[in-house]
Amino acid sequence: MITKDSIETAYCFFHQKWQVYRNSTMEWQKEDIEYAISSYVERMNQELYALLSKGREEYLQQSETFAFDLADAVDKLDKMKNDK
Repeated sequence: MITKDSIETAYCFFHQKWQVYRNSTMEWQKEDIEYAISSYVERMNQELYALLSKGREEYLQQSETFAFDLADAVDKLDKMKNDK
């Protein structure tokens, strides 16, 4: 079950990390954020992750698509938190 709390928690964490990530010029900082998000994804509500990822197992977990995925997740979560 996807709760409002799980949506809001994920949104807050992802949004904060996205604001830093997209403006960072330091590669080590971006790598740290990728690691933090990847670790969070392993523990987050799995129904919520499945909904966000649309079945993509590598969603938010690969460097090549990370920026796109994180922006996508923030956008989807923002819409979801306003719908609940």
